[in-house]
Amino acid sequence: MVKRGDPMAPLGGAPRLVLLFSGKRKSGKDFVTEALRSRLGNDVCAILRLSGPLKEQFAKDHGLDFQKLLDASTYKEAYRKDMIRWGEEKRQADPGFFCRKIVEGVSQPIWLVSDARRLSDIQWFQEAYGAVAQTVRVVASEQSRQRRGWVFTPVTQKRRQGDMKEMAGLHVRCTS
Repeated sequence: MVKRGDPMAPLGGAPRLVLLFSGKRKSGKDFVTEALRSRLGNDVCAILRLSGPLKEQFAKDHGLDFQKLLDASTYKEAYRKDMIRWGEEKRQADPGFFCRKIVEGVSQPIWLVSDARRLSDIQWFQEAYGAVAQTVRVVASEQSRQRRGWVFTPVTQKRRQGDMKEMAGLHVRCTS
């Protein structure tokens, strides 16, 4: 447990380090963030997932099963396109909408945002937390991603292509 005065304790409730992980689907973002948290410990490190509050709010607004939207099921895939569009509309109206939701009540000094897929998400964290917010790009070959269950779909390709190109110079590269 991190105690007051410990060098790893958050300063005034703010994190000491925020790592923003981006990468294509099935690139290994969750694996890398889980491995880091396992090494650092739950009392020091929290994994924050932007997709969680997005899926939860989408399920509430559309009368859907939130738990089924969390797994890699055909149920989630059936709603993926609509969920993406809805999430983009929310972000356009308020770029920090989902970011603010995931940081509420987090007390650990190190935050790993496992799914920072949008440039607007990264910008929000960098504006909110300054130099402690750093980006990490997780990269895997298409063959590795396919072995992990990834299948190309046009919605996957189109939605964030511009953001991915803009983020190319913003991060440390991690190959999984």
